[in-house]
Amino acid sequence: MSLIRMNDVSVSFENTQVLREAFFRLEARDRVGLIGRNGSGKSTLLKLVLEQVAPDAGTIALEQGLKLGYFSQFSELDGEASIVDVLDGLFAGIHLIEDELAAIDAAVAKDPTAGPALDALIERQAALFEEMERQDGWDYGRRIDKALTTLGFDEAHRVCPIDELSGGWRNRAALAKILLESPDVLLLDEPTNFLDVAGVEWLETWFRDFRGAAIIVSHDRTFLDAVVTRIIELENFHLHEYPGNFDEYVVQKQFRLKTLEAQFVHESELLAFEAEGISDRREAAKGASRGLNKQLSTIKKSRSPRPVDQIITEIYGGLHVKDVLCRVESLSKSFGAKTLFTDLTFEIRRGNRIAVLGANGSGKSTLLSVLAGEERPDEGFVDWPKGVGVVSYNRMLAELDEADTLTHAVNALPDSLALTATRKSVGRFLSMFQFSEADLKQRIGNLSGGQRARVAMAQCLLSGASVLLLDEPTNHLDLPSIQVMERALAHFPGAVVVVSHDRFFTDKIANRYLVFGADSAVPGEIALSVA
Repeated sequence: MSLIRMNDVSVSFENTQVLREAFFRLEARDRVGLIGRNGSGKSTLLKLVLEQVAPDAGTIALEQGLKLGYFSQFSELDGEASIVDVLDGLFAGIHLIEDELAAIDAAVAKDPTAGPALDALIERQAALFEEMERQDGWDYGRRIDKALTTLGFDEAHRVCPIDELSGGWRNRAALAKILLESPDVLLLDEPTNFLDVAGVEWLETWFRDFRGAAIIVSHDRTFLDAVVTRIIELENFHLHEYPGNFDEYVVQKQFRLKTLEAQFVHESELLAFEAEGISDRREAAKGASRGLNKQLSTIKKSRSPRPVDQIITEIYGGLHVKDVLCRVESLSKSFGAKTLFTDLTFEIRRGNRIAVLGANGSGKSTLLSVLAGEERPDEGFVDWPKGVGVVSYNRMLAELDEADTLTHAVNALPDSLALTATRKSVGRFLSMFQFSEADLKQRIGNLSGGQRARVAMAQCLLSGASVLLLDEPTNHLDLPSIQVMERALAHFPGAVVVVSHDRFFTDKIANRYLVFGADSAVPGEIALSVA
């Protein structure tokens, strides 16, 4: 029997359709990757399973006694207890067995010749040993330590109250708790957003031994490739299923789109033929015929937009960039006794796509803050030649004015390319980022987190700056927006410095690497000197 069964489910919010006639089954050991545009209904589907949202029509059934584990990047642990205390509390049953075993040891040591009573104690001890083996209880301490170590928790983060952790660290703590609870079904909403590459790879390895099922909302294509057994895409209010991982989804989706395109061409030809017949039979109604032809023309244009690359190159055509954009000389930075990097020297040149890689806490984001002038180095300097503009995605996102409209936010920057490119090109660029005409008039304060991230990214790409500093830019973007960003960055004439754990993304755009903790260089890599 299926663990979760969704039959003919429809959901809408305030007359806005989210799901329509959705059918879904989750079987044992299923690993489902749930993808779709921001606002398409991915989180809503998870909330339907959690019974946090009720369907307008249809039914949702869960197998009796099913244990769910839910992680959201916006759900955080809190309280005065430390994360070690919280995780240790998950094994309360193990502790009771340990206490009883200790009591038996003490009783045997006190009177080793107790006769029948001793036999009963030894029999009970054997049963407890068997239960410890069944629950893998001997190893729980190592499991807690491995999870926290891989997720980047140092001693200070482990012992301080959860209320004193930042939002990102609380999310990691919540993820550690859910994984160690070993539920029957995991519901994960963007689980990799606050993890470094080592953390994501550990999570992939953890899934190999996980015996339950999972529904995973993620834009991390490499992670989906490694973990899922099928992809479900939410598109136009419906669920479209593709067997296999993300690579196989891409091939199958291409085939499906070609099939739909062929169907559209056939249908449009039939409509055109029908329009001619109407014209022949009703010569007096030529106006109606012209109206239908115009409608057909409009449909064809909407199905055959101009290539993405052409729109992007039109916008960047007037952006002139110097060869050498920045010189970094003998840069060093420490926090307390911890040295992040020392004697770092490199140049940022036109066309560079520099990916900054390394474990959490190694200094990647700090380096971007130093380049942006937000942090002062301990030694060395960052030299930006006169006339070179630099823009930080994180600062753009943080400084969005909630009272501003989307259109004004994109056009308000002093050197914005939106002021020099044609209005038509800018409109098409924004539409590729899934902004409708209605969205352009919305105030920033009314937008979702994913929509705000798209606004900030559009601002960066249209800012007119020569250098873009991007710290985890894929975290809040959906896959279509990431793909548009990748195409824009590929044609961007300046330089990009990006910190990202998204390996698929960095593999596509990077041509140089700054690797924290690298013992040896690879082609295009700068091995940083770290303590």
